[in-house]
Amino acid sequence: MAEKVLMKGNEAIAEAAVRAGCRFYFAYPITPQNEIPAYMAKRLPEVGGTFLQAESELAAINMVMGASAAGSRCMTSSSSPGISLKQEGISYISGAQLPAVVVNMMRGGPGLGNISGAQGDYFQATRGGGNGDYHVVVIAPGTVQEMADCTLKAFEIADKYRVMCMILGDGYLGQMSEPCVLPDFVKEFPAKPWALTGKTPDRKQNKIMSLKLSGIDGELNAHTKALFENYQKIQDNETMSETFMCDDADYILTGYGTCARVCKKAVKLLREQGIKAGLFRPITLWPFPAKELEAACKNAKKILTVEMSMGQMVQDVKLNCGRSVKDVDFYGEPGGIIPSVDAVIEKVKSYE
Repeated sequence: MAEKVLMKGNEAIAEAAVRAGCRFYFAYPITPQNEIPAYMAKRLPEVGGTFLQAESELAAINMVMGASAAGSRCMTSSSSPGISLKQEGISYISGAQLPAVVVNMMRGGPGLGNISGAQGDYFQATRGGGNGDYHVVVIAPGTVQEMADCTLKAFEIADKYRVMCMILGDGYLGQMSEPCVLPDFVKEFPAKPWALTGKTPDRKQNKIMSLKLSGIDGELNAHTKALFENYQKIQDNETMSETFMCDDADYILTGYGTCARVCKKAVKLLREQGIKAGLFRPITLWPFPAKELEAACKNAKKILTVEMSMGQMVQDVKLNCGRSVKDVDFYGEPGGIIPSVDAVIEKVKSYE
């Protein structure tokens, strides 16, 4: 049996990235994710990798672009305002079909906000955030163990589909410590014949770009449609979710990350009081597990979405639950406040 280690969530992401084959990491410091660059600064040289503290978030994301174009597994990380600064690069990377992983340990906002954990970046992550038509695969872990597991999965999906994957956590998940079984080192990696590794006599010159100036002949039109054909494959094959006590539930709680932990505890206590509650937790936020949500809540009387924001994921719940919007309620706390278990319980009891 693999050995369990006690790690912070941020450290679990960093070590899992190393074991996934990430050998290039570029970032600029920002709380509450600074354990990731601190860990990578020490760890990457031990495995022959490169750590570089960039002069800015803009520089970091463009360094990721270069390393990915050369065929390397690479990563950057930041928190809310820093991710905003990276959006131009994320859009360019997506348009150029380059695989990469970016971590956002969300903090309170808008603006500079504060350094407490929050979930106000859901729209930014799942709707792209930058210019143009594109998607980023968004994975939301809920435990330190999942921080490691989802990081490994993010690198696999990124390479498989040539897309950017985002690990969307929050400051509380990044700072908490829990036992974690780390993944084995990845030893085999997919071939990347498209990478810029130098021209050879047996193939055409590789070009990587997302600038499609030939608008009259529909070059950009065709390119964008091809991107979305790829995204459809991801939607068909890569959704992840968890259901907990949903089979006979009258009330379904939905939440991700830290809020899902709150909801699971509330479900257990509600069950002890004779109220049949259940939890649906999306793990992929894009693609959103729509079919799984609809199946989980088909017999429920009410759905309650709990978030550390003023209401963002609740829009996807309303769109995908297959029920009347009036059957979906919302409870949220912005600005770095974690919704309390007691408040969630009282909200559910009000439906009785």
